Amino acid sequence: MKIGALAQRADVGIDTIRYYEREGMIPAPLRTTSGYRDYRDGDVARLRFVRRAKQLGFTLQEIRELLDLTASAADDMAGLNQRAQAKLDDVNGRIDELTRVRDALQQLVEVCPGHGALEHCPIMAALSEEPT
Repeated sequence: MKIGALAQRADVGIDTIRYYEREGMIPAPLRTTSGYRDYRDGDVARLRFVRRAKQLGFTLQEIRELLDLTASAADDMAGLNQRAQAKLDDVNGRIDELTRVRDALQQLVEVCPGHGALEHCPIMAALSEEPT
């Protein structure tokens, strides 16, 4: 199939396909005698895999590793599960950090009256003070 059909079936852009091809995320396609790329049905599934893994926060390097793990269907799923668990732990850590940041900002916003001289602003004071 041509690149436009692949893009439509995999729900990605043509430039994305070319990028993933350069990055080795999908194998280089065969070329027709006229030089057009000729993709296989398996490329659709692979691109969907990459797209969905990106949506879950996996980096391209992590996706490469996942693809390597899935190369042999006879292998055990433990490796894939461990990678997904590690990503989940990472996401939970980032959520915890963002929650701390949100709570700290919320406190600063609540104590600031939002008017008056900047030199008396509690946000400015909190950001300027020495760490203890």
